[in-house]
Amino acid sequence: MITAGAGPLSQRIGVFGGAFDPPHNAHVALAQTAFKQLVLDRLLIVPTGQAWHKSRSLSEPAHRLTMARLAFDGLAGTSVDAREIHRPGPTFTIDTLQALQLENPAAQLYLIMGADQFAAFHEWHCWEAIVQIAIICIADRAISTGAKARFDAYPGYQSRFLTLPMPLMPVSATLIRHLVSVKPDDAAGISSMVSPAVARYISLNQLYSSV
Repeated sequence: MITAGAGPLSQRIGVFGGAFDPPHNAHVALAQTAFKQLVLDRLLIVPTGQAWHKSRSLSEPAHRLTMARLAFDGLAGTSVDAREIHRPGPTFTIDTLQALQLENPAAQLYLIMGADQFAAFHEWHCWEAIVQIAIICIADRAISTGAKARFDAYPGYQSRFLTLPMPLMPVSATLIRHLVSVKPDDAAGISSMVSPAVARYISLNQLYSSV
């Protein structure tokens, strides 16, 4: 089990944020892996509100929040936190982490992300403050030596980064949106990539049909 970052703090709380547009099976697998490997007491799934860094418009917040609840429902110790959906203005991770730190002063926070998110981490708002609050845990899906070397770009903070070994899963939200846009009435086309409940929700609400 991973023990880096362990100390006198009595709780381990994971924070897994993202657009979840839509949430897919690789997201769920990462949540399960993080909960087990980090020995978390709780894992919060945090759908983003207004994503300042996204070049495209996201689906309506209510849709993404509902899909997140459908996708992660039933995972032990895991719950969906809607604070970013309800927060006005652009969404910044540092705001969420600072709020959680105040709410849970006896907890060590673990920020969980994919390798694609980590590639742009140096561009995040107040990233230096983020690494002081939370240990950054990156999904290691056949992550390259070059990607691991990116830790060297954060001198003095290398101990605040961890990798989470993950199987390679050829699925992405971009691919799912594309497949639905090509065949909007073919829920079976994404049945291996998202949960049945999420697939039904996408179909019933005609999401991504005009992507």
